[in-house]
Amino acid sequence: MPDIFLSYNREDQAVARRFAEGFAAQGFDVWWDATLKSGEAYDEVTETALRTAKAVVVLWSPRSVVSRWVRAEATLADRNKTLVPCTIEPCDRPIMFELTQTAELSHWKGDVADKAWLAFLGDVQRFVGAADVATPEPGGVDTTPASPQETLRPGQRGDAPSLAVLPFTNRSGLKEDDVFAVGLVEDVISALSQGSDVRVLGAAATGGLTRSASNDLAEVGRRLGVRYLMEGNVRRVGADLRVTAQLLEAETSAVVWAGKFDRPLVELAELQEELVLDLAAALNVEVVNLEVARALRKPDDLTAWQLVMTAEYLKWSTNPLETAATIPDQLARALAIAPDYALANAAMAASLAGAYRFSGRDDPEAVRRVRELAARALELAPHDAAVLALVANAYTATDDLREGLRHATRALQKTPGSGMAHFEYGIACSGLERLEEALQHFTTAARLMPGSHMLRLVHWWLAFVNVRLGRFAEADSHSDKGLAIFGTTNAHVLKARIALELGDEVEAREHVRIARRTGIPLARIATVAAGFAPNWDLVNPGLRALWADAELGG
Repeated sequence: MPDIFLSYNREDQAVARRFAEGFAAQGFDVWWDATLKSGEAYDEVTETALRTAKAVVVLWSPRSVVSRWVRAEATLADRNKTLVPCTIEPCDRPIMFELTQTAELSHWKGDVADKAWLAFLGDVQRFVGAADVATPEPGGVDTTPASPQETLRPGQRGDAPSLAVLPFTNRSGLKEDDVFAVGLVEDVISALSQGSDVRVLGAAATGGLTRSASNDLAEVGRRLGVRYLMEGNVRRVGADLRVTAQLLEAETSAVVWAGKFDRPLVELAELQEELVLDLAAALNVEVVNLEVARALRKPDDLTAWQLVMTAEYLKWSTNPLETAATIPDQLARALAIAPDYALANAAMAASLAGAYRFSGRDDPEAVRRVRELAARALELAPHDAAVLALVANAYTATDDLREGLRHATRALQKTPGSGMAHFEYGIACSGLERLEEALQHFTTAARLMPGSHMLRLVHWWLAFVNVRLGRFAEADSHSDKGLAIFGTTNAHVLKARIALELGDEVEAREHVRIARRTGIPLARIATVAAGFAPNWDLVNPGLRALWADAELGG
């Protein structure tokens, strides 16, 4: 008995595939005629699937509305009360279905964070009844105060940083900006609450506070039980609305971060969600950076959460060969403190998966251990976005790209403002040759990770995918940005490849020399790169010749 029967016209098969993959990524069992096996009786199998499916998704288009097969399938589904239709192209639906609520998805190109798609998934879920689909939470102000402990996300242990957002000040003096300032605080709290790196108080806990009400921020921090406070203001600057925010350490009142965000007033309605995500993302990254720095200053007295965060920092901000032993040790310590800590299990799975990829990808026992840890993490916290992102990384790195994409999709739907979720989704898309989609998500990840220790890797992937698309100028720009943060062997090899494509052999030779200093054989670099792009060769003949020439001292 399938969850979903997909009804469509064969001329729309490419679009149908997009829907089938989108549903499958959510864990739905999807039947569509592309899944028919050789030798199966078409009519018999199709009718059985149609009659037993919990939801029949009909894709209306100018071609399907005139198809007697699609009309018949829709009619039977309507009779069985399993019909869930949507429009994939503007058309006049058959008159008997005009009064049936129909989702408009003509614009949908596979974006997992698209609001119309998420709403449609919610409709399908109501028919299926068991699938876990992340639909947007309703907005609004919390009605009861929340303590940091009450706002812990599933899977967290230890001293995850706690934060309160104070009411923003309206410096424009205009009444309409009062409403915007109040709404902005609520939206930022909501965006931060979707993540798992910061514990944030609900709006009701801070709604009555103002800076003038108490000049003693240390007292405010103690009263609220938080480590950090955020305050800000809104004001008009010419044709723009400017939001200025600063993060303060509650105990000392010290400003540890400040940022400003401008948006054109005429486009504010369209750009407000983007503004909120950018502000929340910058704040989240900065809090994590501060906590990692704090942990690195006292490495012998860390909580499980701090150990996971420092391990992730070391993994992404340094040469993985230099920290290969340190990272598993950090995570082993976290698991010793809290064996049932989902985030630590997921981080260990991702770490071992990375080691598997860099070791040559020929160790079934290592894959078994990775999958075991990933399954344990999901068992402990199946809805935690940070856990889902790390599990996605673990599956992708051990060559199960579709499973990696499925978990990355769920992470992204739960936290559309998470740079990490966009990053993992982009990696899976890259391996599946969905390169334009990968670029879109890597670009979003870069925007949502200002100042993050992962930013150099995001730029590396942007360079890598642009090279594969033949866009060498864009690849060169991103390669330089990544190398300016930190240069690994693979980064220098990629830069050498780009330089060769741009006709700059001198620069290519210099980056080959730098890469060779690590002593890593070119064959191993080629093997690792093949894991990221099975159908594409990073180490082309020109690069091999340059490497051999460098070995000879040329």
